[in-house]
Amino acid sequence: VQLQASGGGLVQAGDSLRLSCVASGRTSSNYATGWFRQAPGKERDFVAAINWSAGSTYYADSVKGRFTISRDNAKNTVYLQMNSLKPEDTAVYYCAAPAYSSTYYYPRENVNEYKYWGQGTQVTVSS
Repeated sequence: VQLQASGGGLVQAGDSLRLSCVASGRTSSNYATGWFRQAPGKERDFVAAINWSAGSTYYADSVKGRFTISRDNAKNTVYLQMNSLKPEDTAVYYCAAPAYSSTYYYPRENVNEYKYWGQGTQVTVSS
């Protein structure tokens, strides 16, 4: 599975952005998807995750109520809608998928269960 993240950019605090993650390769399988982010000098942190059926989502406390993860399986695409952006949201955002396929189960914030990673897209929020 290959993942391609896009949609990042430079915005002001309070603005919105929508990130996209397009999957290619073994897209006939049912893969959950997670979003992670990494700020300079910091570890990669979990942001949000969604199972393949889109019936379940999970968010980091820091983004709950501001970010929304969704997916369009017909387009092999997962989205991360980011509203009310803050300077502390500045980071490189990565999408990831686990090594196994499942319609309902997904690893949530467990980074060790994600095997496939996109190249990352930069989000910069100015104050």
